[in-house]
Parts: sequence; C-alpha cells; structure tokens
Amino acid sequence: MNSNLPPVSDSPLASSTAKSTNVHVATPKFFMPVFLTIIIATLIYIGFQVSADLAHVPPLSLYSVILLATALFIALAFEFVNGFHDTANAVATVIYTNALPAPVAVMWAGFCNFLGVMVASGAVAYGIIALLPVEMIMNVGSGAGFAMVFALLIAAILWNLGTWFLGIPASSSHTLIGSILGVGIMNHLLNASTGATSGIDMDQVIKVGKALLFSPLIGFAFAAVVFLLVKKIFKNQLELFQPPEGNKPPPPLIRAILIFTCTGVSFAHGSNDGQKGMGLIMLILIGLVPLAYSLNKSLDAQHLQSFEQLSAQTSTVLNVNQNELPDEKARAVLTKYIQTKEQTPEVVPALASITSHLGTHVASYGDLKAIPEAAISEIRNDMYLSTTTFKRLDKAKALPVMDAAQAKVVKEYRSSLDSFLQYIPNWVKVAVALALGLGTMVGWKRIVVTVGERIGKNHMTYGQGMSAELVAMSTIAAADGLGMPVSTTHVLNSAVAGTMVANRSGLNFATVKTILSAWIFTLPATICLSGGLYWLFLQFVS
Repeated sequence: MNSNLPPVSDSPLASSTAKSTNVHVATPKFFMPVFLTIIIATLIYIGFQVSADLAHVPPLSLYSVILLATALFIALAFEFVNGFHDTANAVATVIYTNALPAPVAVMWAGFCNFLGVMVASGAVAYGIIALLPVEMIMNVGSGAGFAMVFALLIAAILWNLGTWFLGIPASSSHTLIGSILGVGIMNHLLNASTGATSGIDMDQVIKVGKALLFSPLIGFAFAAVVFLLVKKIFKNQLELFQPPEGNKPPPPLIRAILIFTCTGVSFAHGSNDGQKGMGLIMLILIGLVPLAYSLNKSLDAQHLQSFEQLSAQTSTVLNVNQNELPDEKARAVLTKYIQTKEQTPEVVPALASITSHLGTHVASYGDLKAIPEAAISEIRNDMYLSTTTFKRLDKAKALPVMDAAQAKVVKEYRSSLDSFLQYIPNWVKVAVALALGLGTMVGWKRIVVTVGERIGKNHMTYGQGMSAELVAMSTIAAADGLGMPVSTTHVLNSAVAGTMVANRSGLNFATVKTILSAWIFTLPATICLSGGLYWLFLQFVS
C-alpha cells in the first residue's frame, strides 16, 4: 500500500483558494500538564478500585500480577491506538471546514469519546466475545486462554499501527474481528482431530460481517442523499458549497451543526468501539482473577432469590418429560451440542437440569461474595453453557412449545442469566475511556489529513462536512443501539466519498484504491497474523 497519496494542492480548486492551515495549528502549552494530570488521577482511581475488588481475594502470585498488568497494558494500548486511528475520522470534517481549531476539535472529541465509553451498555462488548469459540471463553484462565488474548490484541495493534503510519484509515473494528477469527480458526485446526472444538460461530460472524459490509454502503448512499437535500434546502447560500477560504469558519448555523455532529460521532464511537476493549479486558480479568470478576458481585440477595424462583419455573417449562440428568452428564451433553450443533433428545432435559441446579446452587450461598473460588468458575461456565444453548435452540426453533406466560418466564430467566455474566466494572470503563480519549488527542493528524484532503479531488465544503457527519453519527448510534459493531472509519470515509460524488467534486481514485485495499486485506492479514501468533504463544504455555 502506497503512502505517497496525492496532496490536496493538486486540485484546481485548491490552487485558487487560500489553503486552510487549521490542521497545522500548534497544540496549546497547557495540553501536556493537563494530559499528565488526567493520566495520574485516573491511575490512582483505578488502583483504589482494583484494590477494593481484590480485598477479599487470596493474594495473587507475582507471576499472576505481572501477567495481569501486561495483559491490561496491551488491551489498553489497543484502545489507545484505536483512539488516534479511528476517532481522527470524527474530527476531520470540523477541522477542514474550520468549524473548530484543530487542537480544540481533538480535545473535544477525546472528551466525547470518554463520555461515550462511560455510558456504554456492554451489548457490543459481549457481541464481540461471542465470536470466540465457546470452549476458549470457558477456559480463558488456561495457558491457551492467555495465548488467545495476547495473540489477538497484538495482531490488532500491529495492523492498526501499520495502517496509521501509512496514513490509511483502516477499521479498528475490522482489525479486531479479523484477529478474533484468526485465533478461532487456528484453535479449530489444532483441535479438530480431537473434536474438542466448537469451531467458529458462523451465525455471529455473518451478523457482524453484515454490519461491517452494509454500514459503509449505507454511509455512502445516505450521505449523498443528505447532501443533495442540503443543497436543495440551502440553495441560496452558495457559500456552503464552496471550499473554505483560508481559516474562515462556516456560517453560525452550519458551524453549530458541524460541532454537534462531531460531538455525536465521537460519543457514538466511544460507546461502540470502546466496548470492544471492555470485552477483552473482562476476559483477562475472568481468566486471572475469577473470584473477583467471574460474576457480577453487585447483585443483591433479592436478585439471587428471584433467580432461584425463575430457574425452578424455567426448568419446569423445559423439562416436559421430567427427565433429570446429573450435572456432569448435562454439561457433557450441552458442550457436545454447542460444538457439533447436532441436537439429540437429551439436549433440552440437560438444559433443564443445569437450569434447576444453577438456581439452587447460587441461592444456597445467599451472597455472590460468599461463593468460594473452587465453585465460582463452575457456576460461571454453567451459566455460559446455558445462555449459549438457549440461543442455539431458540435460533433452531427447538425449544418446547410454550404459552405466553411460560415464554415470559423463560425470557426473564435468560435476562437474569445475562445480568450475572454481562457486566462491566466502572473502573474498566474509566480505563478504556481514558485510553480511547487520550489516543484521540495524540496521533490524530495522519488520518485527518487523508480524510480531509485526499479522498476527493477538491477540498471539502461546509455542506459536505455537515452531511457526512450527520449520516455517520446516525449510523453508528443506531448500530450501538442494536448491539452491532460497526466501523467509524468505514462509515465516515464512505460518507465523505458519497458527498464528493453527489457534489460532482470527483474522487481521488489513488487514495480510494489505497483505502479499499486496506479494507479488503485487513481480514485476511489479521486472521493470518493472529492465528500465527496464537500458535507461537501456545508453544510457550503448552
């Protein structure tokens, strides 16, 4: 991939208009002291929170502490790189339309990313984790589990850094998904002969793949339509459809819309992309400190009692033939079903048995904090087996026939199961938010220049910037609400290209070809890279 992309000055229009220098405005002197102060304050907060979480846990060995610190550092490094790689797209339009001075735009985007992460639901985080083979998630505390986490994170970071260095806006979401698929495929190849692998969850892969495929097409088409509507509505304001003169800002209304949409894209990016790092950090914590992080310890005794009642009722609904299976037999049946997807008459009774025993087992402790280390991983794995089996049976329409009341009970039980498993501690959100926000403020310029100057042949106009940002913000926010991981990079770059085509500004095909090449090669490259790293790391832990 060629990094020598054509400069904006090649454009006839750029030569006749004073070129904006907004992107080169110097960073204020107060930035570094504030930057360091925020880092130190956040690290102190995280330290106190982690100490509180581990206060009732047996002391970790030095090896575990080093492994935990290393894994967390690499996971946060991924989010830091994600910040200056992906979020730079959000500020390109406000910088190149002079809506905000570059340093202000970047710091504001970083802050909005921080807020977006803090209010994230966690749905995207666990949607990403669901791409991994079930047995790898259940055994994340093993050597193979750590090899998996390190391999996929390092592969994603290497690809992101490479494309960033070349100034190519490749997708961090695309990169991470390719890395996850790589370790999943390698795990399948290594264990296929033993049958101890569920392979890749192709249904989840297809779901995520559709989101990644259609979101840029939607961004391109919608941005073109929105731009044409803007052009019709504001047809008398010709200034909106001309490139900025020097560093002249847009009219007040357009400037407000540009700032609002930049805010929305940054916030939506934080709430969507930030969750990917959260999910991986939770895998690390569950693997290394299961007693503290395997289950959501904030759930109270009343929740446990409700869970016991729901589990008993759900077990009755499922176990229509009243067949009771021992736990070991039930686990083996469910594990085989998840791995082979072949349903036998024992699957539903096994699920009913695990469901019944889970409620009794959890409620017997009265408090999640009272569950001993020996039991907590078993309870979590049983819960994960149950929720995965429910999803498979539901999709195959293989659950027993239920009336409305019974269906409501089962739905509430499944929701209660998720409340134990799908949670994110506040300090994890803060750590990811800090990494993503600070990353945005540090390495933004390379990607911003590509988006602002090199996608189209002519300089971006105010109307184009506004249209592209409106569409990007709406698309990413909608995907976040649906729990689907989409790429900020793909959506916004496609939206910018859509406005260029609608405005007949022309596309810079050398740049577009380079970006598309990165998009096409991201999956195969990261699959091979993470798969190779996983195999390599297994040699040291097996």
